[in-house]
Amino acid sequence: MFNKMRKNKGEDAPLTKEDVLSHPIPNHVAIIMDGNGRWAKKRALPRVAGHYEGMQVVRKITRFANELGVRVLSLYAFSTENWKRPKSEVDYLLKLPEQFLTTFLPELVTENVRVQVIGRTDELPGHTRQAVGRAIHETSGNTGLILNFALNYGSRAEITAAVQQIAKDVQCGVLAPEDITESLISSYLMTGGLDDPDLLIRTSGEIRLSNFMLWQLAYTEFWFTDVLWPDFTEQHFLQAIAAYQRRDRRFGGVSAR
Repeated sequence: MFNKMRKNKGEDAPLTKEDVLSHPIPNHVAIIMDGNGRWAKKRALPRVAGHYEGMQVVRKITRFANELGVRVLSLYAFSTENWKRPKSEVDYLLKLPEQFLTTFLPELVTENVRVQVIGRTDELPGHTRQAVGRAIHETSGNTGLILNFALNYGSRAEITAAVQQIAKDVQCGVLAPEDITESLISSYLMTGGLDDPDLLIRTSGEIRLSNFMLWQLAYTEFWFTDVLWPDFTEQHFLQAIAAYQRRDRRFGGVSAR
């Protein structure tokens, strides 16, 4: 089953933007950016070097997704579990958003990209919160691609918080139990207001979700690749979209083909 979700040998032929633009583009693409540490280790470099290179790829893929007409690009940048890593690595990871947004913000504004963040941002360092807040504010009027960073994000915690708030609203009389539907639960999540991802990409060969958007990915198409995130290119992004375009999305129903 998982072989169908991986990159197939037939996908090695080079693709062009025109190849994928002739078919429907996924509105919402989510990416688990994995493999920065392994990329660095293979080159006898410190792990932070891999994270730095990975951030350059974020910049490149954001530009490319915007060119293709993707409406939302969600990037798993820092999970609630990442706090378990060595302090020096965590400190560096939490400085990257500031470095990235400071240098890339003028281009994001020019290219009509809107920055959004999901996660427990109140637990982030002040300098990270300040950089994120500035990017959100300065791009708030943009109407193009939504660049949605998941920072200090964990899906189980997100769902737990949503259920707790729904319970409080029922207790206060704001909601009745029969008001609780799938769409209502979705509206209480951090991604409320965004459509669920159409396509999930995970790099580095791992085949798991790692506590990322567990509710939202119910009917998402998955694409896994052995490529490490710092080596991920526009061509790999095109391959993922082309694979998505070949899928028959039934949403539990019967094939329309």
